[in-house]
Parts: sequence; structure tokens; C-alpha cells
Amino acid sequence: MSDSRVPRSRRFLVCEPRHFAVQYAINPWMHPDKPVDVDLAQEQWQALIRAYRAHGHTVDTVEPVPGLPDMVFAANAAFVVGGRVFGSLFHAPERRPESVHYDTWFKAAGYDVYRPESVTEGEGDLVWTGRYVLAGTGFRTTREAHREAQEFLGHPVIGLTLVDPYFYHLDTALFVLDDDNVCYYPEAFSPGSREVLRRLYPDAVLATREDAMAFGLNSVSDGRHVFIAPRAEALADRLADHGYVPVPVDLSEFHKAGGGIKCCTQEIR
Repeated sequence: MSDSRVPRSRRFLVCEPRHFAVQYAINPWMHPDKPVDVDLAQEQWQALIRAYRAHGHTVDTVEPVPGLPDMVFAANAAFVVGGRVFGSLFHAPERRPESVHYDTWFKAAGYDVYRPESVTEGEGDLVWTGRYVLAGTGFRTTREAHREAQEFLGHPVIGLTLVDPYFYHLDTALFVLDDDNVCYYPEAFSPGSREVLRRLYPDAVLATREDAMAFGLNSVSDGRHVFIAPRAEALADRLADHGYVPVPVDLSEFHKAGGGIKCCTQEIR
């Protein structure tokens, strides 16, 4: 079955973890008293970039800024579809300055950037499926931002409510496998949102809490290869059974801040 899965070349935007640290706590994963091994974080991040390039993907970089330790989580900075850049307005004041630097990068690259009026955290809570946008709310991104995104992007936006603080962004509870299917952890969502996902994706690959706590859902798929946390072994096996090819990449240092592979990866469409 795996031979029928066709990868699609992607363009990613990332930010080197030169200044990465856990200096404050804005989600349950973050404990400022537990130090980050910056050298190990750098090695792990470089391994992710090598894996992307080895599989034919293009990687661009934003220059990291001192004093912005979470800037490495590039996915949160914007949501890009059809060359339209829907920017971010972070929930936490500590992260709000990040938006300026990402906006500057996009503008220098020739993009127009929409500045949202409502709290929204880019691909953390906005997920492109190829046809519409799945949009998370409950902890960070607001429903008002969902409406803004739909007006700006011109694509249908389907709201999903997150209910578990450990899965505070949609990209910690769900990722898109290809244009037809997704993988998600049902209990991260409200009952109504679970029903919406069941109707939209009756053949979805379902994850357990163990998979989700191992950051298995903070993954990136190119339609064939799934870049996934190594500790999510059971989920990787399930994906392989569905014809996908798991590519384990260890970003365990970033888990200390509540992030993983997808959090470090902004896709430019």
C-alpha cells in the first residue's frame, strides 16, 4: 500500500534555536526550573532540517532574535495558503514580539501579510486540509479569529474545540496525512467536535493519549513520509499499516516547551 502514497515537495520556514530556553510557563509542559540543553536542541533541530532536505523539501530560515526563546516554533507565526499570509496575534504577551520578525521576513520575500485583530497562533491552531481550514479554539486562538481567517483567505473554516490543556494547540492533537485523511486524538476535542471529525474523516487514523503525550500528533506529513517523534512508536506502526512511511526525528528538548516537529515547521503554500 505504501507504494501508492505519493509525497509532495513542500516549502518550509524554520528558525534556528540559538536562543531557545524555557523562561516562562504558558502551557502545562513548561517548567522554567528544568533547564534546556541548548547544544542538544541545536543538534536535534539540525537533524530535522537534514531530514526534510533529504526527502526533497525546501527549507528557508528566519534569523532568531535574542530574548525571544520560543521563536523557534515557526508554525505559530502565520498561516499561509495560496500565497496569502494570515499573521499571528499571540495569546501570551511574552510571544507577541515574534510576529513582527516573521512579518518582516514574509514582506521581504514579497508577500502581503494580514494582521489579525483577534488572538490567533498561526498553524498552531489553523490546519490546511487541501479543501478547507480546520481551526482550533479553547485555549489560544479565538472563534473571532476563525471568522477573520475565513474572510481573508476565502476558504471555509471549520471550528474545533480543544478541551485538554496538554493539547492547547490543534497541531498537538491532529495533523493532516494527505488531501484525504488526518490523524488525531479524539479525547482532545469536545464531543461535538469529535462528531464533526468523525463525519469529515470516517477513515481517520486515531491516536491514543499515550501517542499524543509523546508528541506523535505534532507531526509533519508530505503525503507519504511522516516526520514523527520516535517515542510515538505505536502510532508510527499504525501509520505504517495505513501505507505511510514514518521518519522518526527526536525533538525531545523542545517537548520541554510544549513543542515538537510541527511546532518548529511553518509551511509556505
